[in-house]
Amino acid sequence: MKRNVIRSSLLLSLAAMTSIAVAALKEGDAAPDIKAQASLAGKSFTYSLTDALKKGPVVVYFYPSAFTGGCNIQAHSFAVSHEKFQEAGATVVGVSLDSISRLNDFSADPDYCAGKFPVASDVDGKIAKSYDLAVAETPAGRKDTRGNDIDHGRAERSTFIVTATGKVYAAIGGLTPEQNVARALEAVQKLSGTKAAKS
Repeated sequence: MKRNVIRSSLLLSLAAMTSIAVAALKEGDAAPDIKAQASLAGKSFTYSLTDALKKGPVVVYFYPSAFTGGCNIQAHSFAVSHEKFQEAGATVVGVSLDSISRLNDFSADPDYCAGKFPVASDVDGKIAKSYDLAVAETPAGRKDTRGNDIDHGRAERSTFIVTATGKVYAAIGGLTPEQNVARALEAVQKLSGTKAAKS
């Protein structure tokens, strides 16, 4: 009896995770515009996806929270690979429900974003929801890697490669932070015709 209950619970959990993953925007969908306060190298500005797309494809990556384990790794991986994304003609923007003050610190930190790419503040989760991503409350008492309280919600970790025409070329989810970055790089290299051997 207990095994059946456990199996049912596991199946329901898997179904819930699958429905979340399936709900996200897919290849060929129009990418909603992003206009938000963002930070680059510790300086706030207004980020516009429409403006960024005028220069070429954009990697839009959603992550749960600045200064947390996986998100630190992912930001660092994007920063380390920044030149490879540029060689493929793509820019990168991170999006989270962090406040702009947290993102000013995160974007400038040499261990994470290192001033290489902007991170946008989606404090009310509207941008994440426009990309059909799940947004959840952070459990009370959760701390970041600096020991500070995380007092905001979090979006699921998902990455979208958006073409210059504003369409989703690839949607990437369900991977480790490092795999997520590697898959995003492969996608932009394929999109631009850049040989993966260059990476």
